[in-house]
Amino acid sequence: MEDPGQLKRAMIDATAGAIAGGISRTVTSPLDVIKIRFQVQLEPTTSWALVRRNLSGPSKYTGMLQATKDIFREEGLRGFWRGNVPALLMVMPYTAIQFTVLHKLKTFASGSSKAEDHINLSPYLSYVSGALAGCAATVGSYPFDLLRTILASQGEPKVYPTMRSAFLDIVNARGIRGLYAGLSPTLVEIVPYAGLQFGTYDTFKRWTAAWNRQQLSKINSIVTDDSITSFQLFLCGLAAGTCAKLVCHPLDVVKKRFQIEGLQRHPRYGARVEHLAYRNMFDALQRILKAEGWAGLYKGIIPSTVKAAPAGAVTFVAYEFASDWLESIWT
Repeated sequence: MEDPGQLKRAMIDATAGAIAGGISRTVTSPLDVIKIRFQVQLEPTTSWALVRRNLSGPSKYTGMLQATKDIFREEGLRGFWRGNVPALLMVMPYTAIQFTVLHKLKTFASGSSKAEDHINLSPYLSYVSGALAGCAATVGSYPFDLLRTILASQGEPKVYPTMRSAFLDIVNARGIRGLYAGLSPTLVEIVPYAGLQFGTYDTFKRWTAAWNRQQLSKINSIVTDDSITSFQLFLCGLAAGTCAKLVCHPLDVVKKRFQIEGLQRHPRYGARVEHLAYRNMFDALQRILKAEGWAGLYKGIIPSTVKAAPAGAVTFVAYEFASDWLESIWT
């Protein structure tokens, strides 16, 4: 039978993770919507690329500012939170599973369930723990991620008016397996992404604690406090999210293409990704590279990076605060 203390710790991690994920996703939803629109657009996403490739066909979105104006004009403020319900249904169990599994793995690796002991783990163990936690969370919440992409990628007029209509169309067109379309590149992406995000976050926290000790030692020869401030936690999360996103973005583009492959798309938003357009992940990378160039693999990189930095920061800070608050009321 599981120890009550461990069960309580798991509940704290799961609840704090769900709260952190929900806050982060809602705050950064506008940037995520713009990113997804860029990623699923087969036409170039910059005016410069249109001129350089001598393309006469218009692109719906040709820049972050233009996309923001278009979405606001055509869909109103609500357009920036399109698909936020399945996003929350995805991200809350995702972060709950992720932080719970992460804490379990770190407890196993360090031999202690105390969070303050986990900061001394080697960077390699932090990377591996983050990667495994990311994989577990992805598999557990993936269908909601797919529904989020489909609803966020459509504008007005809507092809799918509700989450239920999108769900039924996917099941009718692809079967139950269709709810996991793009899972392979997602898992390949999440291993380095989650590993980098959590590994670099722990590394930055270690460096910050060491820097705090060094600064305090100049003032007082006896240093007893090297605690990290909320702003420093925010900066650590900011840096971790940015590093992870820059490395893994091309695989995120491939994932989005698999998710919308063969599904309906209104003509005003450009060509749709045809059914079985890509044989596998490597074929998708090659075809995108050939048809759209390197820029195609980095479509949406600007809103993605702008989003990843605050998303990582908000997630980590919200988790730390929620975890401390839950510990205080449950002990």
